[in-house]
Amino acid sequence: MIIATRLRNDAFYSFKGSFAVPDGGSFWMEVVKKIKDVREKVRVVKGDGRVVGFVPTMGALHEGHLSLVRKARSESDFVVVSIFVNPTQFGPGEDYERYPRDIDRDCKLLEGVGCDLVFAPEASELYSPQFRTRMTVKSLSEVLCGKSRPGHFDGVVLIVAKLFNIVQPDIAFFGQKDAQQAIIIQRMVSDLNFPVRISLHPTVREDDGLAMSSRNTYLTQGERSRATALYRSLKVARDMIENGERDSKIIREKMLEVLEGADIDMDYVEIVSASDLRSVEKVGDGVVLIAVAGRVGKARLIDNIALEISGMDVRETLVEFPEWVEDGQ
Repeated sequence: MIIATRLRNDAFYSFKGSFAVPDGGSFWMEVVKKIKDVREKVRVVKGDGRVVGFVPTMGALHEGHLSLVRKARSESDFVVVSIFVNPTQFGPGEDYERYPRDIDRDCKLLEGVGCDLVFAPEASELYSPQFRTRMTVKSLSEVLCGKSRPGHFDGVVLIVAKLFNIVQPDIAFFGQKDAQQAIIIQRMVSDLNFPVRISLHPTVREDDGLAMSSRNTYLTQGERSRATALYRSLKVARDMIENGERDSKIIREKMLEVLEGADIDMDYVEIVSASDLRSVEKVGDGVVLIAVAGRVGKARLIDNIALEISGMDVRETLVEFPEWVEDGQ
């Protein structure tokens, strides 16, 4: 149960959380809307020598998000979660206006997994009428999802850079489901020398394999059943590679058979090198990302798996590149 105990200038709330703490007591989760309040809280925490973990989200939280918060709780001393539907990463005709929003529900979920501070700003707090800055990570942002959503990743890196500057985390947590985003953010962190470690968490799936996503709420029951073909196609690719197939064209053809059988309007089916997102004709040693995106009803859904390959040894892995960050610090 959330108990609102304080309100200051419509910008500060405090909730009594149910997350268990070592001494058997309770903790207070606070929700702030102003940048200055986040900075003040983090300044005190860092002054005590505590490690700050950060999970950026757009809200509409599900188990995938909560698993990141739990991971942050286990690896840091103070956990910050942002909830902000970022307008700069939505293109014309996309679902910015109808993207699901329910801050009360999100806070109820966060209080149960050990979040210390929620930053839930209004758009005007982050983007003034005079805002003019743009950012881009070349080549990585122009393929896969970036090809059909031009400017999307420019908006992503912009808001993530702003949030990193505001929250000043020691560790930031992202999900493997958004693999291209995770790769681009790691590149940005290295290029701009952000003093933050990026930690990834495996994709969290429903029992039938569908990757958890806030946009799954758009699906009808029938569409949801069809959407499971995305993961089934990835498993077909994985099985083929494990059995020795290395020709990307042959693998993609088998994947497309699965996807077309489910009547999914495909955006792309790609096998790329995980480090630079370039398509590969032959799957060789190293890490490859097998990624799919398509529309099911009103929902545009994405999924992927990353495989680390060494000869006939094939295993799923995360698209983490800690050496990039180390090189930039």
